[in-house]
Amino acid sequence: MFMPRRGLLATIAIPAISQAQPAVPATPVRFITPFAAGGGVDTLVRLLCAKLAELSGQSFLVDNRAGSGGNIGTLAIARAPADGSVIGLGSVSSMAISPTLRPDLPFDVERDFTYIAGLWQLPNLLIVNNDVPARSVPELIGLIRRNPGVYTFASPGSGTTVHLSGEMLKQMAGLDMLHVPYRGGAQAHIDLMAGRVHMMLDNIPQGLAEARDGKVRALAVTSRERNPQAPDIPAMAEFLPGFEITSWASMIGPAGLPAPIVARLSALARAALQNPDLLERFGENGALPWWTTPEALVAFRRASEAQLAPVIRASGARIE
Repeated sequence: MFMPRRGLLATIAIPAISQAQPAVPATPVRFITPFAAGGGVDTLVRLLCAKLAELSGQSFLVDNRAGSGGNIGTLAIARAPADGSVIGLGSVSSMAISPTLRPDLPFDVERDFTYIAGLWQLPNLLIVNNDVPARSVPELIGLIRRNPGVYTFASPGSGTTVHLSGEMLKQMAGLDMLHVPYRGGAQAHIDLMAGRVHMMLDNIPQGLAEARDGKVRALAVTSRERNPQAPDIPAMAEFLPGFEITSWASMIGPAGLPAPIVARLSALARAALQNPDLLERFGENGALPWWTTPEALVAFRRASEAQLAPVIRASGARIE
């Protein structure tokens, strides 16, 4: 996803979070994450919530509500009381992909949520199995063009950023290759390493670990610039100008959250994302901290949906 440098976490000092600021409710805050426990997103959410609790002196309890590509948990956020007792994770999947992918979406991304702050962006990584005779993106593109319809790319399911990254590569490079969707990423990675599929553009942490272990070969990241955790791996945009797609996550709540609570939570998120310990742990997981104002997050979500909609439509992906 395009990401102007000014949208990245600012390094300027922020005001101290004091008792004079409006507080979130005295009861523990439930943080709904629309993905399963134990995955990469869940890890980042738990790191964030631990830091929010440390900074505020208040409990932030992670509530995993997985299913339907993230839409079950997102709907639970929309239906929560608008008093700050329940907030959650707004992801690219539910907030920018599903409005185009799912005509029967049970919530309205414009109407049913309060946007609080951006949290992180996570690029995808193009990895190929070790039998693929290409060691760079130009070599891979040439190989696929010489063998139309032969090469395959895996994903954990239609409509994910992993799938759409492959579709974007197909569209921008004019390639004929086959999408192989799986029910989750685990089996996709197993088949990739075994040579049963040729490539995958998955979130960076697992693919990077496999590449460093010599199990696959990493060719490019899908962010506009190289990732600090792997500066030797080029960005796809170095070969296909304008290529950019990342997973992103934000803090959202139900519609109608009072402005003082929004301001308090946004300030907490910003303070957490400037904490050196959290920055280090995010970096270990390939995530780039990404704080925004509520207003900037609203604009970013709209732009994200607008960028991805043509890719989704051209791919033919649709979930009824």
